[in-house]
Amino acid sequence: MFNNLPISLRSLPQRPSLLGVVCCVAFAAMLFSHSTKALPSYAEQTGQACGACHAIGFGPALSSYGRQFKLNGYTWGENRTLPLASMIVSSFDSTDRALPEKPAEHFSNNGNGVLDEVSLFVAGRLFGNVGSFAQVTYSGVDRKTAWDNVDIRWARPMQLAGRSVVLGVSVNNSPTTQDLWSSTPVWGFPYAASELAPSPAASPLIVDGLAQNVLGSTVYAMVNDTVYVELGAYKGLSDRWLSNVGVDPEESPHAQGLIPYWRAVVQHQAGANYISGGIFGLSSRVLPEGSASQTDRYTDLGFDSVYQYDDGQKHAVTVNLAYIHEQRRLQGSFEQGAAYATGNHLNSERAEIAYGYRRTWIGSLGLFNTTGGRDMTLFASDPVEGSATGSPESRGYTLLFEFVPFGKINSPLRPYANARFGLQYTIYDRFNGGSSNYDGFGRSASDNNTLFIYTWLAL
Repeated sequence: MFNNLPISLRSLPQRPSLLGVVCCVAFAAMLFSHSTKALPSYAEQTGQACGACHAIGFGPALSSYGRQFKLNGYTWGENRTLPLASMIVSSFDSTDRALPEKPAEHFSNNGNGVLDEVSLFVAGRLFGNVGSFAQVTYSGVDRKTAWDNVDIRWARPMQLAGRSVVLGVSVNNSPTTQDLWSSTPVWGFPYAASELAPSPAASPLIVDGLAQNVLGSTVYAMVNDTVYVELGAYKGLSDRWLSNVGVDPEESPHAQGLIPYWRAVVQHQAGANYISGGIFGLSSRVLPEGSASQTDRYTDLGFDSVYQYDDGQKHAVTVNLAYIHEQRRLQGSFEQGAAYATGNHLNSERAEIAYGYRRTWIGSLGLFNTTGGRDMTLFASDPVEGSATGSPESRGYTLLFEFVPFGKINSPLRPYANARFGLQYTIYDRFNGGSSNYDGFGRSASDNNTLFIYTWLAL
């Protein structure tokens, strides 16, 4: 089925340069555009400020208008423009205690300034009812270019049995990339984080285990702007395909067969108040390293809820809640001696509350907690990243303060320039199963507390 893509990824170099990928994406955009006017974003297409689509200023969390825009295939608006945009994220991070070794080549053990990423987007209406959010990113940590989040969709509003329905199809490369809510993994809080600081060893597969390593399609429907349902499936990409799009095959989970995905949400808007509640999940078989036949099966089931208040002028509040239970059947890992038992589980709980004043000054508090079954082989003792107790338990909270000077209707250079400046601090109560000497090499959970200062530009 992949041979029908407009540009054959087989023709791309094994490790594409940023310039090469950017040129390919720009060329693809021109193929699907009726205009050659190089304007950057959804804001230009719709004539709205970025703050109209996003809950606070600009960024992943969507407002009610933003959810409708995405639901309808990124096609709203009368302006006919070339749908290109770009993004630059740079940062400084520091942990409370330096790492025993450099976290990556070209960086020091602590206190690093980083050009995190430079991204180019094909983002907007391509033709008719088809629109896109397609991202190619150069990573300043990995020093390489690869495809990032991709969501190309067709959508059409209609009347069925006396009910208003938006029916759509999404083709995307990461489960929940296509989601409308900021409570699910891809667009969840925190929206930016250090790539060099330590992070907990365990997380559900749906959180980031399949991102950019699969390609799939889902069919969705929103009925009476109240009930949303979505069903689809993904398939893992071959090593050759992963190399062609800039992803290291050695880091792939090598998903086997079809990966079913499901999503359902009920939502309600009452004046300035919005609330939703939903479920989501998938079931995947992956081939662990070294296994020739036996696979590991991961079944993820998530529950989420969103509350938003926005008076349209001064005050905005967002509350996101999410719980994911993952059941693991580790036949392949057990066969390879990488797990002590064939059965295990993982639970992930996350909550966030954010308050914004005039879409300019934003304060957020995020809580996270991961628990699961002990396994001294699966979660082995190792400096910084290991667990002395065989437990995946990690918990803590993240404090974030942001200044978003642009993105409003009266902002200078609207809609061409948007920026958010963030000061973020993550505190760990427990890390990989312990508070002190959690790794068996003398490191404490609080040693991984991370200061993260970032600049996020969208042009």
